[in-house]
Amino acid sequence: MVITVSPHPVDTEAAAPARTFGVEEELLLVDAETLEPAAVSPGVVSAQDEHPAPSGHRISTELQQEQIEVAGPPVTSLADQLAVIRRGRELLDSAARAAGARAVALASPVFPALPHLVPRPRYAWLRDRFGLVAAEQLTCGQHVHVGISDPAEGVAVLDRIRGWLPVLLALSANSPFWYGRDTGYDSYRYQTWTRWPTAGPDELVGTPREYERRCEALLRSGVALDHGMLYSDVRLSARYPTVEIRIADVCLEAGHAAALAALSRALVETAAAQWRSGAPAPRTGVAELRAWSWQASVAGVGGSLVSPVSGAPAPAAEVVAELLELVRPVLARWGEVAAVETEVAGLLRDGSGARQQRTAFAARQDPHDVVRAALAATHR
Repeated sequence: MVITVSPHPVDTEAAAPARTFGVEEELLLVDAETLEPAAVSPGVVSAQDEHPAPSGHRISTELQQEQIEVAGPPVTSLADQLAVIRRGRELLDSAARAAGARAVALASPVFPALPHLVPRPRYAWLRDRFGLVAAEQLTCGQHVHVGISDPAEGVAVLDRIRGWLPVLLALSANSPFWYGRDTGYDSYRYQTWTRWPTAGPDELVGTPREYERRCEALLRSGVALDHGMLYSDVRLSARYPTVEIRIADVCLEAGHAAALAALSRALVETAAAQWRSGAPAPRTGVAELRAWSWQASVAGVGGSLVSPVSGAPAPAAEVVAELLELVRPVLARWGEVAAVETEVAGLLRDGSGARQQRTAFAARQDPHDVVRAALAATHR
């Protein structure tokens, strides 16, 4: 069975306040001179910890020393989110420069490299348990946290947005290269990320109790170390009262990242309204969702995507238009229709980060050109 969309998507009370949403971005660290991956994140984070950002941004290490994460404070408008994302990238780059490096929004490594694990017991456990999957894992994603009222609303949202997540992946696609090779995918990050046994789409949940039961079952199995390793495409945050959408690549441009976050928030609000109105969750199976996500990963916005409305392939622009139609009432209520649609139209016209990376590489077949162009786009 496929997802169906009402011709007039359910809206909520016009007076309801806008949901908060926050963005976490993982960026690649590269040497300022050679532009190759630089294993400097522990020092960068330690230096930043001594001088916390007054803006409320938090900088932290990830699995590998060649990547770093910045989490921005939650906001309630697209304009504020764009400012927060730009400020976070500026903070990361400034801190990286002090270590002789730069921070760049590339979702996968362009150069051949051997990543260096951050020296923490948790990551050593992952290395010993998962071998090459952990050793090769040098990917950068975007995570969007959207506020929810309670776990019941959160689970209802999880069940109702599953089919639209591949469209968000396609819009974000920014990882065509993998350790020196063009992979043939627009988002190869998603292919490598879903090698983790707890990553990818989930079945319908139904209730908070069932969600908790499944999490506990994965932890009891010993395959997942902790709640942080429940790497689903979307999940309830273990730390915040939010739905955390995790499927996207880190976007090359800040404007793309902010628009994607706004679409994610509008999708959550729309799903919550559907739940309150009594609309059932679509019963799309995990096998279908995996196929849809694979298609989004390989094609990005440059080919066809699987429509959650029909379950059949259609040009990417048509499927993105279906998503925009679904969430337009919410975007209109929050005054974000024009900004989001303008950004999405530019993305469909000019391509996501994947196309921009390949264009930079095409002239001289030189990965340095890719990183240079990506640095310029990251900090425009």
